[in-house]
Amino acid sequence: MTVETDKHNTGSHGDTRLDHVAIAVTNLEETLKFYEESLGLTRLEIEVVEEQGVRVAKLEVGNTHIELLEPLSPETPVGKFIAQRGPGLHHICIGVDDISSRLTCLKDSGTKLINEEPKIGAGGAKIAFVHPKSTGGVLLELSQPQ
Repeated sequence: MTVETDKHNTGSHGDTRLDHVAIAVTNLEETLKFYEESLGLTRLEIEVVEEQGVRVAKLEVGNTHIELLEPLSPETPVGKFIAQRGPGLHHICIGVDDISSRLTCLKDSGTKLINEEPKIGAGGAKIAFVHPKSTGGVLLELSQPQ
């Protein structure tokens, strides 16, 4: 068995954590039934985030959560995602303590960003998305709590 270690990990970003996994859905109430009744997860809240064009249901899962995203219209980013790919995994979110400095680091390293400046997301958090071309094909959100 061979174990590889990351010789490049300087530990300079110790403020990161898995904040949530987001799933795009077409019907929030229907999907909530599965997560709450079949899996027994606890709903934390439902919120409309106009700036992102979604209704968000947060479900508790240990020390993180799942967000179910229902588009407010087909023209929103999540609406377009569902039209192209169907419902399913939309993004993962990494929580950070200082999103502005993290975005500066990413820009300086040539990372392709969707948002170069933070926007407002669920719970009033500052958020920004990193392009899947820079992350191995996964849409990545950075989030700094309010």
